[in-house]
Amino acid sequence: MSVLVYIENWDGAIKKSTFEAVSYAKEVANNAGSELIAVSLGNVSDDELNKLGNYGASKVIKLEGDDFANFNSDKFAASFAQIAQANGAKQIIINGTMNGKSMSPGLAVKLNASVISEVVEVPSSFAPLTVKKKAFSGKAFANIESKTDTTILILSPNAFGLKENTSSVAIEGGSADAGSSNLHHVKFEKSSGKISITEAEVVISGGRGLKGPENWTMVEELAELLGAGTACSKPVSDIGWRPHHEHVGQTGIAVAPNLYIAIGISGAIQHLAGVNSSKVMVAINIDPEAPFFKAADYGIVGDAFDVVPKLIEEIKKFKAN
Repeated sequence: MSVLVYIENWDGAIKKSTFEAVSYAKEVANNAGSELIAVSLGNVSDDELNKLGNYGASKVIKLEGDDFANFNSDKFAASFAQIAQANGAKQIIINGTMNGKSMSPGLAVKLNASVISEVVEVPSSFAPLTVKKKAFSGKAFANIESKTDTTILILSPNAFGLKENTSSVAIEGGSADAGSSNLHHVKFEKSSGKISITEAEVVISGGRGLKGPENWTMVEELAELLGAGTACSKPVSDIGWRPHHEHVGQTGIAVAPNLYIAIGISGAIQHLAGVNSSKVMVAINIDPEAPFFKAADYGIVGDAFDVVPKLIEEIKKFKAN
């Protein structure tokens, strides 16, 4: 029996969230008394794969080639399923990224496996497998039992954290028939020079309270000072002030940074559902009755055009000292 963990990369570099998934998978394997196998789909160097050893992976199976040059949920699910069957996988760990969640349903069908998403803890039992997950958009938790021999656990981002568990890594090539796919990529548009909000430790987000796209310079300046990613509310992306890939919320991207700063965002329930896994939330809003203040750990009632420049000034002073 084995525990498999999906190794996701971006342009050949392994994502931080993947290291978290490996940390989690190592503890699952230890508790289950199983072997941990990391499965890399994509063109990743051995030097990059060796980094997985810092978090407990001692064996890596890598699949490379044209079929894995770009993410394709059909081909990735088909290939991963073959590796899982060949290695007798009972638990499969996938991080809760867009790619991971896109691949999981097809993988479950091929393996006749259960899928449990938004997992936040290591299983409390393996007979049957029982695990704690988020429910009701993060407002509650549920303990779920799996009824199948194989279970796919989708880890909620930033729920487990990075845990070093150094081991040497044995890397071996794998083979699988990726098959055909009805999915065809028309073009790829990759952002550059910015921190991905799904990977960022700090996220600075703006809403309609900023009054227009020309005022985003102070958000970007604050983000640069804090090494943060920039995001926005749904109305902002809908009216074209910011690109859609920055939209966070229930219908956008869910984020779970250590610090989330919301500037001029009222805090509609759909927005809060996508950010309430943040470790610390700060709200800056001129309206003292804004719903976000009820969810925030810290709040500043004031005009963003007064508060944010002063905040930037104080951070610059702090960094200078």
